[in-house]
Amino acid sequence: MDHLKIREYLLSKPEAWEDFPFYPDVAVIKVKNKMFATLSPVNSKEIEERGSGYRMNLKCDPEEAIQLRDVFDSVLAGYHMNKKHWNTIILNGEVPMGELERMIDNSYALVLKSMTKAERRSLETSYSQETLYGQ
Repeated sequence: MDHLKIREYLLSKPEAWEDFPFYPDVAVIKVKNKMFATLSPVNSKEIEERGSGYRMNLKCDPEEAIQLRDVFDSVLAGYHMNKKHWNTIILNGEVPMGELERMIDNSYALVLKSMTKAERRSLETSYSQETLYGQ
């Protein structure tokens, strides 16, 4: 799985931007200063175990988070995150790109919905509901 394509899709979300507040190799993708994803390399031991060099954390509805972990071996409870609300996806090709995009869209929408009305207003006046929430 090409992490650069994933990064490109993450940054294609309206007003998404990349920050590095933790480590220089851990990209935190934000909208309005709120994190909706991380993208980072894994260590060499994990590469041997899982066959991938990158992982991504995404916010998720708690029930869906558990379902995704049951369906995909490469979807785990959020690494260094609240395990109820975040999943870690090992980018080893098991999860199809279309499903990854859907998961990214959901993470982005969940973060938008958690914002105050004032924070959302500028986005909602500049972009369509479908663009922002996938509806």
